[in-house]
Amino acid sequence: MLDVTGPAEVFAAASRLAGRRAHGYRVGLVAEQTGPIRTSTGIQLIADESWATVTGAVDTVIVPGGLQHGLNGPRPVIDANLVGWLAESSPRWRRVASVCSGAHMLAAAGLLDGRKATTHWFTAPLLAQEHPEIEVDPDPIFVREGRIWTSAGVSSGMDLALAMVADDHSEQLAREVARWLVMYLRRPGHQSQFSAAPAATPQPRSRKIRDLQHWVVGNLATDLSVPALARRAHMSERHFARVFAEQTATTPASFVEASRTEAARRLLEETDAPIEVVATRCGFGSAETLYRTFRRRLGTTPNEYRHRFRL
Repeated sequence: MLDVTGPAEVFAAASRLAGRRAHGYRVGLVAEQTGPIRTSTGIQLIADESWATVTGAVDTVIVPGGLQHGLNGPRPVIDANLVGWLAESSPRWRRVASVCSGAHMLAAAGLLDGRKATTHWFTAPLLAQEHPEIEVDPDPIFVREGRIWTSAGVSSGMDLALAMVADDHSEQLAREVARWLVMYLRRPGHQSQFSAAPAATPQPRSRKIRDLQHWVVGNLATDLSVPALARRAHMSERHFARVFAEQTATTPASFVEASRTEAARRLLEETDAPIEVVATRCGFGSAETLYRTFRRRLGTTPNEYRHRFRL
């Protein structure tokens, strides 16, 4: 259900917040037939129109995903009638997107041929196996290839919708929507489905600072001191520190520590790696530094955290 209602809520919030500043969005639910549709949660949604009545130009069509039980476990739902409608009608649409395993239906309709795409990490190997003509990348939150957009699992559909709002209107409106919905302030598309960027920092205006933040998250065990980061940004240390603080509302050191803490938290949740290994992989240098940071930021120790939140 969130594949449908998540993006819809983003577009609705954008329309409310934009007000008279810009044209908003009119969102409708389309299915093979009008009427109630029972989602996997058991909650029903109501289709406003049938596919047959959708004619002429359409701005954006977003295809949600779904799983069904197969002989070898869960498989993506592939609806032949929907696939046929997508293949026939999509040339008239400005933009086509999928959420989660909905990418499998775009693939079946031939819309992803020769393109890079993503989907939920669980079904990504199957998409790559069944459609070798597609460059399947299981890592990003979402991928944009021209007018075709694909997103990862479930909640990433809201990140995709935020990116569309930014593309249609402005980054400022997308940030307002994210704050209104109490979301992460626009995860970039190439952020990993398993990445650990801290959620409290606003999206920087500067592409250079945004790219540096993404690089930091992927290189936590390297030298991330202010001099090293300033060199990578091709800026003086003083200028870099000032620009970074102005655009992110935090210092470079605090951002690095938050990123390392989040990465360590994930490793403690998802692996049995010893504390010393977690500290090294996340760039803390020593278990003692990791302990001090967890105490200060999370009010607990790494061992206590793992005991409570081990997946």
